[in-house]
Amino acid sequence: MALKYITDESFKTLAKDKKVLARFDFNVPMDKNDPTKISDTTRIDEALETIKAILETGPKKIILMSHFGRPKGKIDMTYSLEPVAKYLSEKMEMDVTLTETALDRGIKTLLGLNESKIILLQNLRFHPEEEANDREFARLLSAYGDVFVFDAFGAAHRKHASTYEINAYFKNKAYGGLLLKREVEALDRITQNPKKPFVAIVGGAKVSDKIKIIEALLTSVDKLLIGGAMAYPFLKAQGFTVGKSLCSDEDVSLAKRILGMPSRNKIVLPSDHIASTTFGGEPKEIGQANIGDEYIGLDIGPSTLQNYNDHLATAKTVLWNGPMGLFENKAYAKGTLGIAKTLAGLKDAFTLVGGGDSVSAVNHSGLAGKMSHISTGGGASLEYIENGTLPGIQALKFGID
Repeated sequence: MALKYITDESFKTLAKDKKVLARFDFNVPMDKNDPTKISDTTRIDEALETIKAILETGPKKIILMSHFGRPKGKIDMTYSLEPVAKYLSEKMEMDVTLTETALDRGIKTLLGLNESKIILLQNLRFHPEEEANDREFARLLSAYGDVFVFDAFGAAHRKHASTYEINAYFKNKAYGGLLLKREVEALDRITQNPKKPFVAIVGGAKVSDKIKIIEALLTSVDKLLIGGAMAYPFLKAQGFTVGKSLCSDEDVSLAKRILGMPSRNKIVLPSDHIASTTFGGEPKEIGQANIGDEYIGLDIGPSTLQNYNDHLATAKTVLWNGPMGLFENKAYAKGTLGIAKTLAGLKDAFTLVGGGDSVSAVNHSGLAGKMSHISTGGGASLEYIENGTLPGIQALKFGID
């Protein structure tokens, strides 16, 4: 069964003069110096196209809902969606009414008024029932809308009341939004017969965090380039010294297991490094795979970058998840920014960037517009690649009893 999206004619018919309940992912980062200011509005900006498309169908009301942060099932105004409501109102040039809670008694009155076209429910995670995937909570939320739109790709891997259980109350009346459509179509190009050569670049801190994605990728990639702190357990498992680099015994054990697989010859590891005696200290180029006892590896070296770029030069499909080093520090950003520059220059390849740090690195490089697709959901995009779907998408596609 194919997923139904809001582009479907049936949605336009169902939504006209009706109440549309829509789940988004407005879990945006806030400015550390000003907790009322959003530091990166990407997730809200990505939702605007869907909100505008819903408005064009002529609904009576749009009721938006999202989680925000980790208030642990209690009302904590540190995690209020007020900055989101304010930003949405400015961008849409329309009033956005924020409710006191997601179950506020006044919502019923709001729904009956001619004004307040857009209503934003207060943080769903103020209620413990949300993360518990509670059916009664899902039922109460569902009562606000006649039609349901799911566009929260970044939360689609969660089996929560508003992402999963709520589908039980919208049989044949649940649709995906435009962001979800873009994400699924892009990820399917990675998971379903990717154009060859298919090269994946995996970085980040821990092998244990990405063991499943590595195992899944090794069945379909032509080459798997490993960088960042993730490379050190693999090097140590092969008998190289890694000095004081981040490298747990558990990760070394997992790396040994992966290197024992028949597809181990697809794995490409760093042959040189940029390191320092202290974390983020004075950089030193180490022109070999072995790292001395006094050093911490903090980036891939120039020979490794050249080797990785050579593998990428002929690629037709590229997945990038995780930076090559401590890219936030300019002295250790050459590997990560070098990969970004190479991907930006690929003419005939489909390039997908997923995962918070690599997305941040691409944005930092100013080359985001040159990538084929940048995923808004780090954990969600990884799980989609591992499993070929997500609980929230499955529930939307097939419904639940």
